[in-house]
Amino acid sequence: MTSLPETLDALLDPGNSEVVAFDSQFPWDDDDYFQTLSRARGRSGVDESVLVLRARIAGHPVVVIGGEFAFLAGSIGQAAADRVVMGYLHATAERLPVITLPTSGGTRMQEGTAAFFRMTDIARVAGEHRATGAVRIGWLRNPTTGGVMATWGSYADVTAAEPGALLGFLGPRVYEALHERPFPEGVQTSENLARVGVIDDVVALPDLYAWVRGILDVTNGRDEHLPVQPPGDGGVVDAWEAVERTRGPRPGPDTVLDLLTSRTELHGTGAGENGRGIRVCLGRLRGRRVVVIAQTRQGVTPGDLRFARRGLHLAQRWGVPVVTLIDTPGGELSVAAEEGAMAGEIARTLQDLTALTVPSVSCIMGQGCGGAALALIPAKTRLCLENGWVSPLPPEGASVISHRTPDRAAEMARQQGVGATSLLAAGVIDGVLAEGPDLAETVADAVAAAL
Repeated sequence: MTSLPETLDALLDPGNSEVVAFDSQFPWDDDDYFQTLSRARGRSGVDESVLVLRARIAGHPVVVIGGEFAFLAGSIGQAAADRVVMGYLHATAERLPVITLPTSGGTRMQEGTAAFFRMTDIARVAGEHRATGAVRIGWLRNPTTGGVMATWGSYADVTAAEPGALLGFLGPRVYEALHERPFPEGVQTSENLARVGVIDDVVALPDLYAWVRGILDVTNGRDEHLPVQPPGDGGVVDAWEAVERTRGPRPGPDTVLDLLTSRTELHGTGAGENGRGIRVCLGRLRGRRVVVIAQTRQGVTPGDLRFARRGLHLAQRWGVPVVTLIDTPGGELSVAAEEGAMAGEIARTLQDLTALTVPSVSCIMGQGCGGAALALIPAKTRLCLENGWVSPLPPEGASVISHRTPDRAAEMARQQGVGATSLLAAGVIDGVLAEGPDLAETVADAVAAAL
């Protein structure tokens, strides 16, 4: 269990933090509870379970809202809820990032429903802060449960947790008491919630500063326009040859992600869906701040597209350009995909991408098969490597529909104009990129030049 003072020492710039004082006073008629509060202050060294600070992290001004478990298990009463509310309001007034460092057993039982209902006030002001576009970063500490996990523990745009932390809505002791059996092991852990896409990462205390700094560098920093040399125009490549080349061993979008500096990778939708066919990263590409949504050369699921849309929404809120990298054999063909609203998610992704007001660039790096590829192509600037291609179906599928056999796939690829030069002639893309010895560098230079 990491204390709040330990966390603050590891995270904040020295000499640049101050506690924001809030004078919330609630008269308590219960003398026993009054004595409980007095003892908690003496044991913990703090006057409440929540502290709010104005501070700097890597020079970035932020508001920090932190919990202290030593004060009545970090429970949230009305005075503590007031502090959380005022912390968000302070950040909203000055459009500052919010860093939340919760740890709590939940609502303070001594204060009953009145304290419990204050969680609605926290929800309201957190939503007001969200509307400013300032980033919210959360680091969940051990434990974070109950009403705190269900409110300000889950409001961050990007969330990590300390290793081995107990995280969940229902406390395991309560579950066992109600059901007369222990809660299943390994479910309410930071590692499991990262695995299933509820949180983005597990970050140990020594790595916390670098993790938060990387996010702030992208969301709260300025572009550095490093010099780039745009690649030359690509040549004419036979459509079927392009299809065959992109199906073999070939550098994919992952290699471009490796070129990002200040990189922070997100994981999942936050709703229990982790990306397999999609990766989303924040970072800098040739000094430009970007949110990159990259396909992984695997079949795309509806959850992957919901994950991609999370990246689009965050980029729009933060005012950060979007880069999409397309290379996919298509959407997953399964009952789960149909019942997971594959068609609807393609439609919604297309809508969200075309509605962006931030700069956007897409690059077709290889296979562009079906609606799963189409959903990420219509950026404001559209590029394609000379062996990239786009088709409504795999050419074999088009051949089956037209000729009742897959054997005329090459003919169909050429007839449908799936190759890069045909796409350029049709106005589908804005440029064809020559493929040099390093595809990732070629794409990075072209995208940076287009932003």
